[in-house]
Amino acid sequence: MTSRTGAHCSPCHSLTPVSPRKARRSPAQPPGVPLGPPQTQEWPDGDWVVRPVPGAAAAKTYRCPGCDQQIWPGVPHVVVWPAQAPGLAERRHWHNSCWQRRPRRPGPGAQDGPVRKR
Repeated sequence: MTSRTGAHCSPCHSLTPVSPRKARRSPAQPPGVPLGPPQTQEWPDGDWVVRPVPGAAAAKTYRCPGCDQQIWPGVPHVVVWPAQAPGLAERRHWHNSCWQRRPRRPGPGAQDGPVRKR
């Protein structure tokens, strides 16, 4: 008979590391974080559908066409597309301030800023 602390005792447990839990990945758009409602806005260059994206729902990096800088994940912004040409290829992600300051082409009866349709 050998003692537990004796020199002849075989190891009871292996010393192999235990694998950690699998990393839990958050989904691309967290459930429960809704996008803002789309609004149609009139601008001198046409009608645009503008949809706010809250920071909690912004999960990817986009390039703003207004300033040519990146919109990082977690930054609130807007998604914009022409009202007459809906589709994924026409959507663009803009910084909120870039969308409001974007160059306007003045035309007959042009107003300063958007006119919101309800």
